[in-house]
Parts: sequence; structure tokens; C-alpha cells
Amino acid sequence: MVRVTEDRYTPIEEYGLVGNLETCALVAPNGSVDWFPFPHVESPSILGAILDDDAGGRFRIGPVDGSEGTQAYVDGTNVLETTFATVGGTATVTDFLPPAGRVDHPKKVLYRKVACTEGAVDLAVAFEPRFDYARAETAMTETDRGIFAEGAEERTLLESPVDLSIDGERATGTLSLDDGESAWFMLRCTGAEDASTDPDAALAETVDYWTDWVHDCGESGDDGGSGEGECAFGGPWHDLVVRSGLVLKLLTHGETGAMAAAPTTSLPEDIGGVRNWDYRYNWVRDAGFSIQALLNLGHVAEAADYFEWFLELCHADEPAEIRPLYGLHGDSDLTERELDHLDGYRDSRPVRVGNGAAGQTQLDIYGELLLAVDEMRCHGRALGSDDWAAVREIVDYVVEVWDRRDAGIWEVRGGPEHFVYSKVMCWAALDRGIAIATETDHEAPLSSWRDARERIRADVIERGYDEEIGAFVQSYGSETLDATGLLLPVVGFLPFGDERVQGTIDAVEDRLVEDEVLVRRYDGDDGLPGSEGAFVLCSCWLIDALALGGRADEACERFEALQSYVGPLGLVAEELDVETGHHLGNYPQAFSHIGIINSALYVGFAEGRETDGPPPMGVRLGDPVAPEES
Repeated sequence: MVRVTEDRYTPIEEYGLVGNLETCALVAPNGSVDWFPFPHVESPSILGAILDDDAGGRFRIGPVDGSEGTQAYVDGTNVLETTFATVGGTATVTDFLPPAGRVDHPKKVLYRKVACTEGAVDLAVAFEPRFDYARAETAMTETDRGIFAEGAEERTLLESPVDLSIDGERATGTLSLDDGESAWFMLRCTGAEDASTDPDAALAETVDYWTDWVHDCGESGDDGGSGEGECAFGGPWHDLVVRSGLVLKLLTHGETGAMAAAPTTSLPEDIGGVRNWDYRYNWVRDAGFSIQALLNLGHVAEAADYFEWFLELCHADEPAEIRPLYGLHGDSDLTERELDHLDGYRDSRPVRVGNGAAGQTQLDIYGELLLAVDEMRCHGRALGSDDWAAVREIVDYVVEVWDRRDAGIWEVRGGPEHFVYSKVMCWAALDRGIAIATETDHEAPLSSWRDARERIRADVIERGYDEEIGAFVQSYGSETLDATGLLLPVVGFLPFGDERVQGTIDAVEDRLVEDEVLVRRYDGDDGLPGSEGAFVLCSCWLIDALALGGRADEACERFEALQSYVGPLGLVAEELDVETGHHLGNYPQAFSHIGIINSALYVGFAEGRETDGPPPMGVRLGDPVAPEES
């Protein structure tokens, strides 16, 4: 059933995502491409209506009345279909970009196939490119191939099967098709010099690439692919896990192996508020959990490429110089700027590009790096002497700095604190470093490391646990509760049966949980005005803690409840509005989909489902509570 959107802005969760392993585009149910940075996901946008409905720019093909269609992916692919049922007939718009280096067709082309499947249809076409985040003026001219548009330094060519009329910075027209007819629009993003191509062949090869990738188990030879009944993710959530894997692949740069946290910037955590950030970068904190998710999906090659990116970072920089986040090509200058000329999604200002968190001190990143190293080691990635020297230097550095204040995993802007999670991840860095050294015979100052590990553990238990609250708190001396406390047993800091762990789980459920499964990150002040929604990843952390703490049935119920909030295409943003269920924050969010994949694994592990390879991260070092202890 179609509807006409009353609000100018499409709900975040209704967008579909397509991409080519270099950049991504968001397509609304009304057939409008509302977000398209180029040439890379962290580049300025060509189309950006999602950040300003009037000035941002769009490329729409849809019914003349503005009504919306229904969207679905071609099974097992990132090829998106939007189907419109009009008064006169039915038409489908198929959107895709050929994966860079994987398909033998021009990769810098957004393909849009329009096919009439019943009756006759008239579709409106509107092409409104706005280069450089709509900061550059757009000049448009007609050519024998379509509409040529250029900004200050950028240019595009829209090959159109119908004549389009130019009115200022906008080209419009109408496409009429009868039953069985189809037409192609091709937005060539480097101008007219792109080679000609066979769009039907490009579509077929793109579909083949994605379906092959979904069933590819990587180079390890393990039979841990995505086929239902062949992996740890069978059952009712199989399709959601596969879609999550496809999202992670789209967010991974095909050349460098780095993964963007999300393909968007400034989608608000609070509608109308200032919590709007640019997430089109690679966060070090994602390392261990991302690699775990990829490995357990069977995508060993992607996990290895991602790991090598981090390992190269360790070789290139001194530990003190490692930043919390980088561009997908390794650049560290991510100066945060505000684009005052854009209104923001639903008038949520400011729109930001770049991210000031790149200059923060976040001590948790060293633990996450060592989790990634250890996870890859358990999957057969041996560390050479040079690799170990870089890793050892990081662990030695943690011994020196673990007792300092930092900005924490949530990158709060209210000043540095002694964050409990940062201390725990410093503990994890030492713990994994000790494990690697002892199990591989690499040389290390084990006595010093063990002493530091125990000092951190004692310090966290003494200063990070509040006896009156009965839980670990966010930072030393505070009464703020933080969902990161749920990870203490997952990384092996304390066993799941420890009363302090159980007390933390209970306190999180009491103070941070909404609607049984939606978990807020914390309940204290973070130095910013406004509020935010429930954090999807934290909801997954609660599910994990329950699953591995001997409460598998409850974890399964909550995991299924969480799935009711997933968008119609299986995509998930960073946060969820606890009142309406609408998605908030950048979309789709890698961390959210990583959480879904790993929660499926943890719940399956807790229910006794057989899995290939090592057990889930953390369980290897601290097994789930036995029934008599739970």
C-alpha cells in the first residue's frame, strides 16, 4: 500500500542502502536518492536532501503524486528494489552500484533501472545535484546523452532515456512505460568520459557478486557461511544476521579494508537537538567486536583485511599517537566543522563534517586492539617478530598510562574522568598480551604485565564498584550507571556468576532499560544539552550478558523483542526512540549490526547450538555460569 509522506523527511529506518565498497547511497521509499557522498563515503555529498530537504539535492524517480512504494533487497544482495503500485499500473525501480574491483563495469556509476510490470505507469523524474555538501553552485547543460552537471571541481553525467528540462539547478521530466517495458538511468559520477556499459550485464554481475559473497566462507575452508542450517545463525533470525553481514561489507572500503561506523553524518540522536555527529570513519574501538562478527559469519578474508589495517596502524604510530578514529584511508586529520547553510535532518542543527573525537585520549582502544589481535590469533593468524614488537609496545604503554583519566568509549565532552570501562579494557590489553606471549613463546616482561593486570583489577573493584548501588558505575566517584558494565564478564574481567556482575546486570535493568529490551548508554550528564535514544548495541550487550550468564531463555526472548524494532529492510540505526520506536542517529550503524550478529552467536552458544571455530570472545576465558551457579 502506498502513502504520500506528510513530513518532508523520510523516517530514518525506511531508507534503503546501496554501495560499491567505496561509497554508499540512501534511497527513500518514494524513489528519491537523498544521500550520496562521492567518490568515497567520507567525501562531500553530491545528493544530500536527508540533511536539508530544500537545499541538499536529490535524484528522484517515482509516482507523480509523490506516493511511496515498498522496498526489498534482491535476496542475499545489496541490490535494492522499490515497487510502486499506481492507479494505472505497477513499476519497480532497481538501484545498485557495481562493487569496485569486483564487477567488470564502471564502478563510479549509480544505476537505476525502471521496469513496468503491469498496466502502464507515468513516473516523475527530478535530478537536483548539489555538489560539495550543497556549497558549490550547480551548472547544468543538456547533451546528446543526458544532463551534464558540474560544481566547482566535480561533475556528473546523468544518462536519461527521456528528455529532461533544465530549470536553474534542476532537471525534470516524465517517464512513461507500458507493461513489459524498461528503461535505464545511469548517473556517471566522473563525467562523460566514462566508458559505455551494458547495464543489464552490470546488474547480473552485481547480483552474482553479492550472492556469492553471502555464501563465501572465506579462505579458511570452514563451512561457516551464511546458508541456513550450515552455520551458528540458523533459525528465526538467520535472515537478519545475513543482512547485517551485508551491511558490514558495504561499510568496508574494498581497497583498504577499513570499516566506516556508518555511511552518514549528522543524523540526530535527538530530533531538533545538537547531538549530530559524522560517523563516516573507522573507530579503533570497533576492532575486536567487528572482527569477531566477521569471523563468525565465515568471512575470514574481510576479517583479515580489517585486522591488517589495524596492525599496520600499530606499526606506523607510537602507542601514544594512536587516535580513536581515522579516515578509511588512514588519514588522522578529521577536523570537525559545522555546515551552517544546511538545516539538518528535521531541523536538527548543526550539520557536522569531521569528528573532534579524533583528538581525544581514549584508553579503551588499546584493549580493543588486543582483543582483535587475540581473536585473529585464535583463528590462525600468527604474529611475526615485527608484529609482536608492535603489540608488545602497546601493552608496555598500557602499563604506563592505565591510571590516567580519559574521554572514555562514549567520547563525552564534559572533561576527562577515570572511566571504569577504560580501566577494564586496559586490563584486557594486559590479559590478552599475557595470553599471547605465554601461548606463542613470544618474549615479554610477563612478571611486570601480570603485576599491572592485578593492580588494575584491584583498583577497578575498589574504586569502580559502588556498594550502595550494588553495581559497577561509569567512573570513579560517580553514581552514574553505564551499560559498558555489562561487558566486564564478556571480556573475562569477572566471572558471570560473580555477585557484583549480577548486581550490575540488575542495576542496568532497573535504571537503563525501557520496554524490556531498549538500553540507554548511561544515566548521567555528559556535557551536552538534550537527550538521546536507547543505544542498540547496549541492548545487544544486555542480551549477551543474560545469555552467557545462564539466562538463555530470557536472552532469546529479548533478542526476538529487539528484532521488532529493526527497520523494514533489516537495517538498524545507532539508537531507537523509546517512545515511538523510530530510529535515531547515523544509519545504518555498523556497531548495531555487529551487536546483532554477536548476540545471535551468544544466544545460540548459550542454547547449545553447535558452532564452528572457537567459542565467542570472552567465553573462551570465562565459561558461562553452570546451571547450579546461575
